[in-house]
Formats: sequence, C-alpha cells, structure tokens
Amino acid sequence: MDWRVFLGTFGAVFFAELADKTQMVGITMAAKTGKPLLVWLGSVCAYIIVTIISVIIGAAMAKFINPQAIRYFSAGTFILLGILMLMRVV
Repeated sequence: MDWRVFLGTFGAVFFAELADKTQMVGITMAAKTGKPLLVWLGSVCAYIIVTIISVIIGAAMAKFINPQAIRYFSAGTFILLGILMLMRVV
C-alpha cells in the first residue's frame, strides 16, 4: 500500500470537506431527526457513491488527458467559481 497516496488523499479530502454544505446538511439532519447514527450512515453511503463516481471519471480522464492539464483545469475552475461567488453571480 502506498501510504503517501492514501494520506495525501485523506488530508486533501478532509480539509476540503470541513465546514462545507455537506457538513451543514449532516449537522441539520442530525439535529432535526435526533438520529445521528442513521444520518452518519446515510452520509457515508452517499459519499462512498460520489467518491466512486469521481474516481472512475478521474481514471478515465487520465487515459486521454494529461493529469497535469486536469490539475490546472480544476484549479482554474475553483478560482473562477470563487471570483463569481465574490461578485455574487453564483
């Protein structure tokens, strides 16, 4: 097992997901339903499926597009979305 890949992915996803809208949904659902275990289980299952889809798309894209180009495109997209959010366009 390549621990650098595992830990790098874990750290990137962990910090990217802190205080995002998904976490707010989990907090709200747990507070509203009073069933935190079921909210956790539903969240984990949903995130597993989303992650599987993301990994499949990323692996497929890497066969046709240089991974460095994907990285630049992703970074550019995040910057553009941030600018649009600051301008209150989105």
